[in-house]
Amino acid sequence: MGKKTVPFNASGIARLPINRPVVYKIKTDGGKNNYTGVAKRGRAQERLQEHLSNGPDPVPGSRVTIQQFSTIAEAKKQEAKIVAREKPKHNNNGK
Repeated sequence: MGKKTVPFNASGIARLPINRPVVYKIKTDGGKNNYTGVAKRGRAQERLQEHLSNGPDPVPGSRVTIQQFSTIAEAKKQEAKIVAREKPKHNNNGK
């Protein structure tokens, strides 16, 4: 499925597609993965807005990369693999 990287700010997030479930990575300036999450179809932009510095679940970062999947089950499986492999700093409790 498709991948896309945009600046991690409101205007960058607004350019992301919402037509499929996604796995997203919030990355530092140096490209390190700070947080990996999953969002259902139609909710990627809303979920990422929650991670901005003024949101209820802030995560520091400068860029966000998404990868689209056909189903939420596929996205969750990929999220678990990424978290286990990369151990992002802001993922807690096995997420």
